[in-house]
Amino acid sequence: MDLTALRTFRVVARHEHISRAAAELRVAQPAVSRTIARLEAELGVPLFDRQGRSVRLNRYGSLFLRRVERALGELDDARRELADAAGLDQGRVVVAAETLLTLSSLLSAFRAAHPGVEIRLHQSTAEVMLRQLAAREVDYCVASQPLPGAGLRSVVLMEEDVLLAVPPGHRLAGRGSVGLADVMDEPFITTRPGHWQRALLDRLFAAAGRTPVVTCEGDEPAATQFMIGAGLGIGLIPQIARNESAEAPVHWLRLDVPGCRRTLSLVRRADTYVSEAERRFEEAAAAHFAGRGTPYGASTDSGRRHASPPPGEGSCRPPTP
Repeated sequence: MDLTALRTFRVVARHEHISRAAAELRVAQPAVSRTIARLEAELGVPLFDRQGRSVRLNRYGSLFLRRVERALGELDDARRELADAAGLDQGRVVVAAETLLTLSSLLSAFRAAHPGVEIRLHQSTAEVMLRQLAAREVDYCVASQPLPGAGLRSVVLMEEDVLLAVPPGHRLAGRGSVGLADVMDEPFITTRPGHWQRALLDRLFAAAGRTPVVTCEGDEPAATQFMIGAGLGIGLIPQIARNESAEAPVHWLRLDVPGCRRTLSLVRRADTYVSEAERRFEEAAAAHFAGRGTPYGASTDSGRRHASPPPGEGSCRPPTP
């Protein structure tokens, strides 16, 4: 039983599909199938139930996967710890976020300060982030939705209001704030279920016993503001976008609904070794977002116009007393 076989098994178990696993591993599909077959023969039990080209992890495979992930995780931690101790390299940090624009300015500053650190990025929903953390595929997740589960450590980077953006000439453009009743029948531009904007929108409307009218949805939260500016509807945008973006044809209003906030957090596994590169990244992230949020109920200037895509995500939580 070698490490290549164990790593191959872990990837196949995650995808539950031989072809997708082969594509990620950059090897031929027959090679992956042979590796799994040899591993099963060595263990004396099948690890997957075959269903055509797809495979399903069975109860033996599930038991084995927990041990494999723990063993490979320990080996990865050992490698990074020894590299730190010997000064052999400057490390690597793997980060996931719902929109990579959240990280653009942070990474620019971090790369300038630590040019030797390798950065790898993933764009993921909250559900995918949890799987990536469980499989140790990422070191950090920049999350605007709660990532539940034992063994995770979360550090709050920023808290802020989530505002309502409307296009020029909209009937609400001249107002400073509106209630949920004012936008019940408005067409919303948002993301697909799983992303922060949709989670927030659905939660606000569900509290009022309604379902939002969604006229445009997609997988990139950063596109929302562009679609609003084009006059296709209205949408929810985090405060940081209004404060830090350039001019664009959208008007900002307060949505006067309790809990229309987002908390941006940095999440990692609590049981893994923290390399020097990861420690520096966490410190840089905390410093970068410090002081950028706004307290609940802070006044906003709805007459100003700002633009470009929002560099952060959002979620809904009750206001802090």
